[in-house]
Amino acid sequence: MSDPSRVRITGPLAAFADGFAAELRKQGYRPNAAANQLQLFAHLSRWLASKRLDATAISASVLNEFLDARRAQGYTLWLSRKALTPLVGYLDSVGVDVATESAVSGPDEALLARYHKYLLDMRGLVATSARGYVDMVRPLVTDRVVSDELDWTDLRQEHLNRFVLTASRGRSIGSAKLAVTALRSLLIYLHMEGLIAQRLDTAVPSVAGWSLAGLPRALEPCDVERLLAACDRCTGSGCRDFAVLMLLARLGLRAGEVRMLNLDDIDWRTGEFVVRGKGRRLERLPLPADVGEALAAYLQRGRPDTAQGRTVFVRTRAPHRALSSVGITDAVAAAASRGPH
Repeated sequence: MSDPSRVRITGPLAAFADGFAAELRKQGYRPNAAANQLQLFAHLSRWLASKRLDATAISASVLNEFLDARRAQGYTLWLSRKALTPLVGYLDSVGVDVATESAVSGPDEALLARYHKYLLDMRGLVATSARGYVDMVRPLVTDRVVSDELDWTDLRQEHLNRFVLTASRGRSIGSAKLAVTALRSLLIYLHMEGLIAQRLDTAVPSVAGWSLAGLPRALEPCDVERLLAACDRCTGSGCRDFAVLMLLARLGLRAGEVRMLNLDDIDWRTGEFVVRGKGRRLERLPLPADVGEALAAYLQRGRPDTAQGRTVFVRTRAPHRALSSVGITDAVAAAASRGPH
């Protein structure tokens, strides 16, 4: 549903629905994004009603319980406290005092909070990327809790291997690589804090390397750079092919995932985008700045005004309909043929 006006809200938050919708419009939310926020608002309201709670009962623990319920019901998006920020901020602004007791409930969350601050203050990550790192390494940190304390004394290679294997299962290559990067970052932080005696970040195994659909072998970074340089970004097709290659090489997406990328999947405000994988699986990933710049350049200078539908990548020749997976592969092959050999 992409029409905010069609979202029906019942329960204790119904009285705030019109005001929240107006606030979303004021903040510049597009219809699809606003509808998503209102659907989340509606779900929270229904859940509160099922628990016989009103708006004043909302607290950090109540919100955590609600998110657990969403996961149990099979929802795959908007499962973090960050996703609730717009609605909590609005309720606060209209006088609903949402209790914000600390969500830090144990030594694992306390360490993750310090790690999050380190990522923001010392590593210069944007808030969305820092939160993504924290969420990715949370399972490893939680597993180290023993008798209400964190114990890192027996952290070994096998634990790191198991984490990478688990984190890679069911993820795209790009998402798995991000999990490995987050793990290495956490290990550097633990060593800096004196929680582990040796640096273990170099012991973290890598995810399978760069590979591009349509090419017969994995590519070294220098090969990828030559492919990117072969795209003439003064032309619409060159802008498109460059953006396609950035998604394939930088994030490790599959050709089908690139083909299905929709204009509404990109959240420019938060620097995130949704990947549509096999089996209708949806995955939200951070959008690196260089990939975002490539996409923006294509949308501004390369995507025809007469493009059909909402898919990001379309044919350069009329009719300007969605590019197929074969078209994605052809774009890579064309760049390879233009590049130096």
